[in-house]
Amino acid sequence: MHDIIHLMQTQLWYWLLTVAVVSLCIGSFLNVVILRLPKMMQNNWQSECRVLLADELKTPPSTDTETFNLVKPNSHCPSCKAPVKAWQNIPLLSWILLKGKCHHCSASISVRYPLVELVTAILATWVAWHFGASLEAVLYIVITWVLVALTVIDIDEMLLPDQLTLPTLWLVLIASSLGVGVSPGTAIIGAAVGYLSLWSVYWLFKLLTGKEGMGYGDFKLLAIFGALMGWEAILTIVLMSSLVGAIIGSIQLSVQGRDKATPIPFGPYLAIAGWITLMYGEQLQHWYVNLIM
Repeated sequence: MHDIIHLMQTQLWYWLLTVAVVSLCIGSFLNVVILRLPKMMQNNWQSECRVLLADELKTPPSTDTETFNLVKPNSHCPSCKAPVKAWQNIPLLSWILLKGKCHHCSASISVRYPLVELVTAILATWVAWHFGASLEAVLYIVITWVLVALTVIDIDEMLLPDQLTLPTLWLVLIASSLGVGVSPGTAIIGAAVGYLSLWSVYWLFKLLTGKEGMGYGDFKLLAIFGALMGWEAILTIVLMSSLVGAIIGSIQLSVQGRDKATPIPFGPYLAIAGWITLMYGEQLQHWYVNLIM
């Protein structure tokens, strides 16, 4: 193990190759998380509602015990239900070999699956190259994996699950206490500022309009970035995500012909802005200062 770590630290190509291959596999798992986690949450909510409203609904709680989680049922084609074999589940390569179709029924396999795997690998490898073989890079790579999952889930479901945001926040805080990233005090203050900044905007908007402008998941995501980089990065992230979100959101609504009141997920813009700030925060801050001066 020591030899492998030494090789990663001394041979950049080995470090990057390792991160790329591992991230491709993680990207494959993220596809499962993206698809199943919202459904698992919905099943849990429905189960709790049935229990709480059993008397009002005059129906007994469901006794359906079929397991549905990130492990079970096994991967299968959604069209013909044929199980996906190991060779058909190789990240990126299997989709290419199968030509984007199910081996059994020839049903189309969404291109999003290999795209998630490829994007995960590219972003993680970029982080690995930028920060080198270090514990800090490992932390940032894990954060990148989580951001990919959160981004796609929010696009699909307008949801940033606590099952992903809260463990990630604790991971960053624990890492800071172990000397990885910013100091513990900076991380705690950054998390508080990140959370409370959007929380304040949320309540101000709600008091003025009676509507909810964003979800609590956005607060927690910004808290993660605050814990990761300190409170100084919060303004950069908020400004960048708001600007990009306003531009892309307006274009999206215009192209799709939707009303301006149509809700747009803010999490993807927050995740992108946070990741860019993580990578190039100092350059962005210098650019802002020069622009103002």
